[in-house]
Amino acid sequence: MQGITAVARILKAEGVEFISGFPMNSLFEAGAKEGIRPIIARNERVGVGVVDGFTRASFGRRMGVCAMQTGPGVQNAYSGVAQAFGDSVPILVLPSAVPRHRLIPPSYVASKGFQDITKWADMINFADRVPEMMRRAFTCLRMGKPGPVLLEIPGDVASEELDDDKFQYTPVKRARPAGDPDDVRETAKALIAAENPVIRAGQGILYANAWDELVELAELLQIPVFTTLVGKGAFPENHPLALGAGGRTRPKMVVHFLQKADLVFAIGSSCTKEGFTTPIPDDKAVIQSTIDESDINKDYALQGAIIGDAKLVLQQVIDQVKEQLGPEGRKGDDAVAKEVQAVKDEWLEEWMPKLTSAEVPINPYRLIRDMMQVLDPRETIITHDAGSPRDHLVPFWECPVPGGYIGWGKSTTLGGSLGFALGAKLARPEKTAVSFLGNAAFGMVGMDFETAVRENIPILIVLVNNSLLGGYQGHHPVASERYDLNRQTGDYVKIAEAMGGYGERVEQPDDIIPALQRAKASVDSGKAALLEIVTREELDYSIYR
Repeated sequence: MQGITAVARILKAEGVEFISGFPMNSLFEAGAKEGIRPIIARNERVGVGVVDGFTRASFGRRMGVCAMQTGPGVQNAYSGVAQAFGDSVPILVLPSAVPRHRLIPPSYVASKGFQDITKWADMINFADRVPEMMRRAFTCLRMGKPGPVLLEIPGDVASEELDDDKFQYTPVKRARPAGDPDDVRETAKALIAAENPVIRAGQGILYANAWDELVELAELLQIPVFTTLVGKGAFPENHPLALGAGGRTRPKMVVHFLQKADLVFAIGSSCTKEGFTTPIPDDKAVIQSTIDESDINKDYALQGAIIGDAKLVLQQVIDQVKEQLGPEGRKGDDAVAKEVQAVKDEWLEEWMPKLTSAEVPINPYRLIRDMMQVLDPRETIITHDAGSPRDHLVPFWECPVPGGYIGWGKSTTLGGSLGFALGAKLARPEKTAVSFLGNAAFGMVGMDFETAVRENIPILIVLVNNSLLGGYQGHHPVASERYDLNRQTGDYVKIAEAMGGYGERVEQPDDIIPALQRAKASVDSGKAALLEIVTREELDYSIYR
């Protein structure tokens, strides 16, 4: 068989369902022969975004695979892979490469150029090494800290023959480490002794499917929980102990309880200091549990650490707490829950004028509140885009189920939400997949609305259109006033309709809910929909310090 056939057969054995990308790679044909669906986006970055969203919506259990041409093709994919790396998403990137004897300048070698944004990047240099290197790739994807893997396939390796009789491959199984018993015991002791502990839950909870254990520990010790941006949904945000997601914007409860905390237990979180996760105050004691030792004592000095899978570690801590405190722990003591609710009520009362605003143009906070009424958060997977859509949505979209929200930051690839929504719909077709973006983001990736139509992936795009680059007048006041740097125009409904989807423009607040109902009916019937909501520029954000 040819080398590319061996790659395709391994992908099939590993359960890969589709390969996304654009526009040509011999793997599309080889995969199709093995029954693997090719999904062709309108550009490589969205092709990467599709597998990113698919993998996140699958909690890392089903691997997204993308492919593209060498040179400009894989270069166009760079920002999408960087996003996956920043958010620790395990995807497999398989670009083609020039034949081995032409691996000289100016030929682009992706396995070198992508080393800083992948967990592992390499080149398959001989066809008979395909099983070995693919096995290594799936081992990196399924074990340790998640992240993208890139394997470059030169054209002559793709066509090179290898002996069918020597082709052997066994799919890679996940391996999960548990925590050191002594570390677990000390952590349980510290949590019991703390007067005002807080749990910070990261994306590792989602990848480990550890949400039940997280709820059990929180209830056992009556500890309030906030999630990171990428971990949003790991703890049900309608739970009495939920503080919400601590992103660049956050509910008031997050800051209130962090300020009074004497111990923060960070579980499934890298504890990276960056602009899209609420920082832990410097004077707090921190215990961190993560699967990767490189994140330990990185940005925060720690009181203690546990290295291990979040689900296994949480169960170990639960067992220790029950041993030290009794099987019921502190269940029945609702003092913390009452305090959470009091702060939440105060916060919502403060923001209710915007959430119920009747102003025209529409206030985006009113839009978000109305979306919560039409789109059942238990049956929806929603993802924000970069900038104001993210900062408006994160605090006020209450996510009650794991996987109901795809939060992303660290790298902010404008337009990323469209590909993520496509991938999420592929992973969980029974859900309503929503991309919440602005006019600037749609300008980056809007042609891929046609991909949703053509590939029968009925997503809902809610486009917040204020005809501006939101907030940029503050960055460039002279250029904006004199040369309209911050202005944008367009009729996005016409674009959606021209591409074969459903489109509707909303200008009045009272029309939001009926329009959302019509758009949802469209996607439920199998037709992608775009709602263009004409909004005001809203520069007030839920940021507390």
